[in-house]
Amino acid sequence: MASSTPVKLESKHVYSFGADAPTPPLDSSLLGGKGRGLAEMASIGLPVPPGFILTTDTCREFSKNGHHLTEEMLVEIRAAMKWLENVRGAEFGSIDNPLLVSVRSGARVSMPGMMDTILNLGLNDQSVESYAKRIGNERLAYDCYRRFIMMFSEIVHGVSRKHFEEAFHVLKLQQGIIHDHDISIANLKKSCLLFRQIHDEYCAMPFPQDAYEQLDAAIAAVFNSWDSERATLYRQLNKIPSDWGTAVNVQAMVFGNKNERSATGVAFTRDPATGTAQFYGEFLPDAQGEEVVAGIRTPHPLNTYQKLTSGSSLQSLEELMPEVYAQLHEIVIRLEKHYRDMQDIEFTVDNGQLFMLQTRTGKRTGFAAVRMAVEMLQEGLIDEKTALLRVQPNQIIQLLAPIFDTKAKTEAAQNLVGKGLNAGPGAASGRAVFTTARAVELNKKGIPVILVREEASPDDFPGMVAAQGILTTRGGSTSHAAVVARGMGKPCVVGCTELHLNDSTKTLSCGQHTIKEEDPISIDGTTGEVYFCELKTSPSEVVQVLITRTKKPEDSTTYQQYAKLMEISDKYKQLKVRTNADTPYDSAVARAFGAEGIGLCRTEHMFMDAERLNDVRRMFFSMHPEERKAAIAKLLPHQKKDFMGIFKAMEGLPVTIRLLDPPLHEFMPHNIDEINALAQLMGVSHEYLTQVRSTLEEENPMLGHRGCRLGITFPELTAMQARAIFEAAIEVFKEGKEIHPEIMVPLVAIPAELEHQLDIIKDTAQQVFAEKGVEIDYSVGTMIELPRACLLAGQIAKHADFFSFGTNDLTQTTFGISRDDSSKFVPSYVSGVSDPKNPQKNWQLLLADPFQELDRTGVGELMKIAIERGKDVNPHLHLGICGEHGGEPNSVAFCNQLGLDYVSCSPYRVPVARLAAARAALENK
Repeated sequence: MASSTPVKLESKHVYSFGADAPTPPLDSSLLGGKGRGLAEMASIGLPVPPGFILTTDTCREFSKNGHHLTEEMLVEIRAAMKWLENVRGAEFGSIDNPLLVSVRSGARVSMPGMMDTILNLGLNDQSVESYAKRIGNERLAYDCYRRFIMMFSEIVHGVSRKHFEEAFHVLKLQQGIIHDHDISIANLKKSCLLFRQIHDEYCAMPFPQDAYEQLDAAIAAVFNSWDSERATLYRQLNKIPSDWGTAVNVQAMVFGNKNERSATGVAFTRDPATGTAQFYGEFLPDAQGEEVVAGIRTPHPLNTYQKLTSGSSLQSLEELMPEVYAQLHEIVIRLEKHYRDMQDIEFTVDNGQLFMLQTRTGKRTGFAAVRMAVEMLQEGLIDEKTALLRVQPNQIIQLLAPIFDTKAKTEAAQNLVGKGLNAGPGAASGRAVFTTARAVELNKKGIPVILVREEASPDDFPGMVAAQGILTTRGGSTSHAAVVARGMGKPCVVGCTELHLNDSTKTLSCGQHTIKEEDPISIDGTTGEVYFCELKTSPSEVVQVLITRTKKPEDSTTYQQYAKLMEISDKYKQLKVRTNADTPYDSAVARAFGAEGIGLCRTEHMFMDAERLNDVRRMFFSMHPEERKAAIAKLLPHQKKDFMGIFKAMEGLPVTIRLLDPPLHEFMPHNIDEINALAQLMGVSHEYLTQVRSTLEEENPMLGHRGCRLGITFPELTAMQARAIFEAAIEVFKEGKEIHPEIMVPLVAIPAELEHQLDIIKDTAQQVFAEKGVEIDYSVGTMIELPRACLLAGQIAKHADFFSFGTNDLTQTTFGISRDDSSKFVPSYVSGVSDPKNPQKNWQLLLADPFQELDRTGVGELMKIAIERGKDVNPHLHLGICGEHGGEPNSVAFCNQLGLDYVSCSPYRVPVARLAAARAALENK
């Protein structure tokens, strides 16, 4: 092999790696994750085929240049290729000694399967013949050429792969074989001719014979795949900025399809589904890389341990090539220690010689993320802070999600039809659907589905997003379906070979069992089991320990690891985490999950019970003050009883109770039967109530007679609620329990509104204290949920002990968007709307749905104003947030930046918020 000093380029577009190239800047934001991994592996002496990287900056420049490579880029690409020719001893585009390369994408963060790859680039009709003679391997040469034609046609020109697969299938039928690798050399040559004809027919142009024409088109196609539908959807789901772009990696080919001493595989330094500290992966002998991830063939296990646990009858790499396996095992141990994290690697064995083609931080399930973080901490590989940063807050949800009920599985044993590989833990039931389009369609109707495919391709990503779970009849645990499902935290079973999917009859069968599309199906991603029925679920292990108390902590490793992560989170977080709870049960659940008080108790929710609802309606429909007072008085015992239960559940912790804030339409009788029942209760006519209801109807109830406006119109209502709070608090206090009631006045826009309500609350407190002979400490504050309240926060703070930002309504009133109607158009603002003048331009008007993730630039700015003005007047002002954003990780991080004292969220989001608060505290330093 010839060697050469690498071409020295003062370049912003291209960096070489491997062989004798200097190590480029190891920056994923510049080189992309794949490029950085290749360069770094080469720099520490691992066997990496040399190549060069077109940077993410180049991608952005390419897009700005009308999606064309500039002359400067082309010059640098050719210079880098000359260096690669020298180090490989071959010539790109040569007829006699061609250099073949792969062209792969590589964004700064892993986006598995979302962008494109082309292998074996550089062959043409003439060079394939001479290449076959030169290497003495016709099978390899023509197999590479037919693969290249198919991939190039699909990726560059959009020709469907199925046309090529059907033509190849016909050749196999004619020869009477099943497996690709059994095809004759004559039929391989014939396939190249057929594939070229397919290309020429669908593209209306001949297949390019010039290697640089092939390369330039391939690079452009991979850059363009950054904006493909599936990549765009993936970025939206994972909040990856659209302006990051992707790098492109051009690398000298090595061949896993050369002979029986060749193979290709994907592996993880630990099990990405469970987190077990065991080298884990799959490979295919005599194959190229896309076959492993595509799930077209059933892969072999990597080692004897995996062979035993999976029940595979196929030879492992450890058995087939023990020396190669030993070298690979040594490398992965080195990589995990080097990166101090679980690595997802790709490798190729070329005639017995091992090459590393990728290392990146591996996608993992929530179960695996928690286990790896805790075990790597215990191993001394990482510290506590790193352990916290290794788990995404939303991954905690997977540990709390229901699992299939053991009794239900036993009773449904006759419907257990197969067992595949457990690629993504969790339980999922729904209607079986066999296409991505159908999954998306039914999901839009609110119908849960399980996406069933022979093997899932990247084009199935929208269907995987829409589905509750994913099932494939072919493929392995490193296939595209498995990797993507794990990243999304979805239950997934792959390689369930007992099942037969018939696309023409729209049926899924196993022996005597057959279901049609949209029949019920259940998959257990923890065990790999598939049931042709719907199964009931039961609480997860963590919930069994904390909530139902049906499992002991010492009997659940999952709970112990969860508890350790929560313990570390509480050590580093600065924000308190409270909960939104309206019942004693919800309060107890939240406290078990680590809530440090209640940030929002919605008193109107206590009245939605059928027994109480008519009492509330009597209050609204009473036209005479005495009648109204009598109706309100009937509500007092209900309120008091509920408050006592909540105070007891939250003993020693603050409880923020919001005064009544119902949009009136939620409490109106909605049909004749309800009106008649209320009329009979009140002793009035149906006609009279109908007339009263018409006077109460509002054009816009969310901005109508609600919040503090009700308490001002009906002061006896505020007095009743205050009395219920104080009487309940005193009774619980007399039982020897510590209580901290906080009364929150909603929807204040005018400082005098708070003053008015505060007077009533104080007067009521003094009356109750005098009657009971006991005084307790309490505080009064307000929800800041209107832009005017933010601007007048300095005046409002004179009368408030605390502010709690009601970001649901604050978002609604800041944007002027009804949260109930936002779903009709806000998703398109996030996904992007096309420019009628320029179809290639996409207007992304919002980075995220502001009702899901707090809008920092608008709503957040109002919050900053309110905090600054409020604190200027009242330095001791306590600050929190109680909208749905309180459990959303990015919103929690923003609240930490603002210096809030606490966030409040629903009970099952409390663990998510605890971890998010800890990560925010670390990332803010």
